[in-house]
Amino acid sequence: MTLAGQLAARIRATGPMTLAEFMAEALLHPTLGYYTTGDPLGAAGDFTTAPEISQMFGEMLGLCLAQTWLDQGAPDTVTLAELGPGRGTLMADILRATRGVPGFHDAISVHLVEASPAFRAAQATRLSDYDPSWHDSVDDLPDSPLLLVANEFLDALPIRQFARVGDGWAETLVTVTDGGLAFARGEPVPVPELDHHDVADGTIVERCPALVPVIGAVAARVATGGTAIFVDYGHWRAQGDTVQAVRAHAPVDPLDAPGTADLTAHVDFEAIARAAAPAAVTPMIRQGVLLERLGITARAQALARGLDGAERDALIAAHRRLVHPAEMGDLFKAIALHPPGTPPPPGFDASA
Repeated sequence: MTLAGQLAARIRATGPMTLAEFMAEALLHPTLGYYTTGDPLGAAGDFTTAPEISQMFGEMLGLCLAQTWLDQGAPDTVTLAELGPGRGTLMADILRATRGVPGFHDAISVHLVEASPAFRAAQATRLSDYDPSWHDSVDDLPDSPLLLVANEFLDALPIRQFARVGDGWAETLVTVTDGGLAFARGEPVPVPELDHHDVADGTIVERCPALVPVIGAVAARVATGGTAIFVDYGHWRAQGDTVQAVRAHAPVDPLDAPGTADLTAHVDFEAIARAAAPAAVTPMIRQGVLLERLGITARAQALARGLDGAERDALIAAHRRLVHPAEMGDLFKAIALHPPGTPPPPGFDASA
């Protein structure tokens, strides 16, 4: 039976499910979920992330993490971690870029929080020289100074969606009609977690239940040493229906053939900041601005000197895609956590 069939049978038996429940099944069902059945990255997959576009993305973030380690006194034991590492490309670029930082590789141990068996296998191959450890949850990371990066991780966490109706909120649900799975609205009820949203009737607001425990677990570790950098697409206090499904690099109906398309939603960066205690949190910054501050243009120029023709054109296109406001530069944002009383990581030292 298809995943759509299984979900329809469950709904008929127990009633409509929340959007978060639907997303969790579509993405992580043990045998039919999107992330458990294959590799969705790259030209032959469904989407392409920044690390797959260019090595420069990981190099800039890696040097940022290494400089933070130096600025905090170069502790002898550090956890270098990534949430949702995909094929391991970002971590590989981070490790390559930081090889020349004296003592850094001697201090770190590599830890990966990954749910996909296919991705774990790819990471094991790509990062075999670094003996990585895998974890199912942020809670399983070691209690030591933490240098963490998460690129396009939070956008895949299941969200609940609500529309303002009078003094209450009507939740988006997934139900069954004669034509298959369909969206429906629940009855308006109070949702105290959304009280800070002063919006007109009909306005849609999304809430990610898993975000607070994830950020909280990271913040508890970072508060005593290290930093955590989150890069994702989204906004400060995001509003509106941002759920989207992508298959073969094209948008599709989120309810069409669940388990065969990527499902994501825009990240609410204000929610990250609200969950960051006891760590300090930087202002949200645009990806393009952050990468420029970290030196990506100088790195691109250095790489370009050894290239010509199509290879040089590809490098220029990759740089533009990562930083230009009309491409990923403005759509993607970044925010960082760091110990209270310490300087923010390089590149995050002013709002933008």
